[in-house]
Amino acid sequence: MSGPHDLFARYTFGHPERAAAELRAVLPAHVVSEVDWPSLRREPGSVVDPELRETESDLLFTARLRTGQPLLLYVLIEHQSSVDRWMALRMLRYVVRQVERWRQEHPKSTRLPLILPLVMYHGPDGVWTAPRRVEDLFELPDGEEERERWRALVPRFEYLLDDLTAEREEALSARPGPPLARLTWLVLRYGRTGELARKLPDWVALFTQLQAGPEGAEYLGVIIRYLLCTEDKAVHAAARQVLHSLMDEQRAEELMGTWAEEMIERGVQKGLEKGLAKGRAEYILRILTARGVHVDEASRQRILSCSDVATLDRWFDRSLNATALSDVLDDLAQ
Repeated sequence: MSGPHDLFARYTFGHPERAAAELRAVLPAHVVSEVDWPSLRREPGSVVDPELRETESDLLFTARLRTGQPLLLYVLIEHQSSVDRWMALRMLRYVVRQVERWRQEHPKSTRLPLILPLVMYHGPDGVWTAPRRVEDLFELPDGEEERERWRALVPRFEYLLDDLTAEREEALSARPGPPLARLTWLVLRYGRTGELARKLPDWVALFTQLQAGPEGAEYLGVIIRYLLCTEDKAVHAAARQVLHSLMDEQRAEELMGTWAEEMIERGVQKGLEKGLAKGRAEYILRILTARGVHVDEASRQRILSCSDVATLDRWFDRSLNATALSDVLDDLAQ
């Protein structure tokens, strides 16, 4: 079962538009300018070890360069409680697994696709201090000149890092991207610092932009449910204050009551999963509609009533390339 941080981040950055905002914020400028961003799409599959699923969520995206060359953008969203010294080695392993899978699918190719690995971090231990290069993990002889000679002989690999803990609030707020992406960056950045309750009322304008969008109610519910996952009563009070700023008091209290009861009745984890499951189910239906795939009422209700996030993620991945309902729902595909 994925944790609340994992679910929240995966929901936000599992969508190509919001993933593009994250990638644009971190990738080098020359890469950003060369990517054909409308071609960005999420790919199914995972190369994270099963035992790490509690703490990590990998998202794989493909895109084309403006020249037409394919590009793999491999995103690992990091949610560990402490900085992991061996992240460079783990990321190298993930990249190797991905290129091995790619070779199996393209046996006649003589070249590998570009893969850009990225780690997002927002832990409570301050800024990320682990080595970002594999060569820095090896024990080399003393002496700068001697070390450089040996360093040239060991494997070289480096991952990109989005260390939210090192970013200022103003910088995160100013990042280009949809309101949900910017709010997610901010909430993750301050969620473990003890400052979140004080910061939330300052983001009312951003919450207003979020609510004004076509999926505003859904996104608002996702964020508030995530905030209710915390045990900080001050955060709960600040979330209520934000809702009062967005709507009349009666409606705000109704929503807070509904979401709070949901979290209590189902447990914090299950409550958040329910909110995210509902959002993912509605996304699947919207994607199928956009792709011209007919969904009968029974199948529609089946998708909307599904509460298993892993199943919905599988259906979501399939819906991205579906031409018929049988491409998505398991039993129909058999």
